[in-house]
Amino acid sequence: MTKKARLLKTYGAIKPVIRKRLKELASNRDRPDRHVFAELAFCICTPLSKAVHCNEAVNELERTGVLFKGSAGDIRAYLGRVRFNRNKSRYIVNAREYLTDNGRIRIKDKLDVSNVFETRKWLDRNIPGIGFKEASHFLRNLGFGKDLAILDVHVLKNLKEFKVIRNIPDPVSKKRYLLIEDKMREFAKRINIPLIELDFLLWYNETGVIVK
Repeated sequence: MTKKARLLKTYGAIKPVIRKRLKELASNRDRPDRHVFAELAFCICTPLSKAVHCNEAVNELERTGVLFKGSAGDIRAYLGRVRFNRNKSRYIVNAREYLTDNGRIRIKDKLDVSNVFETRKWLDRNIPGIGFKEASHFLRNLGFGKDLAILDVHVLKNLKEFKVIRNIPDPVSKKRYLLIEDKMREFAKRINIPLIELDFLLWYNETGVIVK
């Protein structure tokens, strides 16, 4: 069986799980701004860290309210298993301050969901700790990322394995990110898998799990 055939077989097996998870994530867009901010904090935490550890930490920060009122030091205390937690705790506080208006976090009305590409650029420019990958992840977790790729290391490894790209750049510049995203989009069309689902599939192909 070819690599492509194995990938398609895996997709057939886990497609219901992927679509269920995407439906769950899309419900985040209807939740309060504070919860949407928690999703942003999760994406700030994910670079070079395990998603499951980031998710557990941010869930606890949200539950206790420390995410919304704690100092960087208070937040860092919950990020023990998140790499570079000193910087990331500061990024979260800075993002919270930037998005707070009259004492309330306001983020949903700043997201232009009719143009996710411009919204991704806005997030990259204005939210500390957020680049194109993290912004794409955040928008996907609100159900708005069907045209965006989340080019994390697991996905990049798979794209190289399937010869979509020749090598994995380090670091991934914005220009390079967009070029690889276009190649991944073309690959998704060739194998008839929606881009947003292909991201989950390649992640699963590398890790054996589906996280958010």
